[in-house]
Order: sequence, then structure tokens, then C-alpha cells
Amino acid sequence: MKEGRLYVRYCRVSTDKQGRSGLGLEAQKAAITAHLGPQDRLLEPVFVEIESGRKQDRPELAKALHWCRETGGTLIVAKLDRLARNLAFIANLMESGVGFLAADMPLVNRLTLHILAAVAEEEARAIPARTKAALAAAKARGVKLGGDSVYRPATGPDQAQGTQAAAQARSLRAAQFRARVSDLPP
Repeated sequence: MKEGRLYVRYCRVSTDKQGRSGLGLEAQKAAITAHLGPQDRLLEPVFVEIESGRKQDRPELAKALHWCRETGGTLIVAKLDRLARNLAFIANLMESGVGFLAADMPLVNRLTLHILAAVAEEEARAIPARTKAALAAAKARGVKLGGDSVYRPATGPDQAQGTQAAAQARSLRAAQFRARVSDLPP
């Protein structure tokens, strides 16, 4: 019978709000658990970090890596980008002697891992630019930004005109559909 492996879990979310909701963390834990074979064992505790994947100073990850060295366990994350979005960080981890595994891609080799880490790093660079462009586009459409939520719909005459135009468009599409359907034979 094949002997199971020991795993040390590390989960990371980027913001306090994500940490408070717990949804991202629960999804990561579920992905890790789904990866396990019948003989595999998860070591306690689960190391949870609320920090950007671009930052390298992460105390919980340091503790998890130390626990891997102490127990001989393999670090397991749900997805590579939960570990880091930095190619040099991943490369250094690969050279550190601590084994690690991303549950969503357990069979990758070193070359593929380097490529995926480079893609994750580029994604980290692209996210702020996309967010800025999306917010600028929303603002141009009249969406008021800020307050309790990130997006707050426009109010006043602009909203009324938009609502009226949308209702007219729906009515026109419904009338066109009724005309097509009424011309069909029974």
C-alpha cells in the first residue's frame, strides 16, 4: 500500500475584507482537501495570511515553511498565486529544499512552474491597471465612486433617463418578439 504524504496548509487572501468574509479561505481549504489521497495527512495548524501576494515579508508563510522543515511535510496551497505572484520568490522557494505543491496543478514540472510563476507575476502587474481603467470607464458612465461600496449608481436626471431608455428598449424588443411569434403557424 502506498504511504501517504504529510501536508502543511497555507492559505492567503489579499484584503482584510476577504479575510473577514472567510469565503476565499474556505474555498482554498476545500480545494486542498479535495486534492488529498486516502493516505495523505494534513498537519495542524492551517497557516492563514491576509497579505498581498506581491509582498515577500509574510510571517505566516515563514511559520508554515518552518513547520514543513520540522515535520518533513510538503507545503500545499490551493493555487500557485495564493503562494506568491513573484517569479523570484517562487524560484527561491524551489531552491530552499522545502517541497511545495499547488493543488490545482499537482503534476507540473520545474519548467512549467517557472512559466506559471512568471504569468502570475505579470497578472499582479496588470491587475491595478485594469482596475484603474474599469473605474475610469464607470466614472465616465456616471457611476459615483466611493462611499460604503466601491460602485454607487448614478442618481438624478441621468439615472432617470437611463432607466427610461432601458425600459423603451425592452418594450421594443418584446413587441418585435410578439410580432415574430404571432406570424408562426400553430
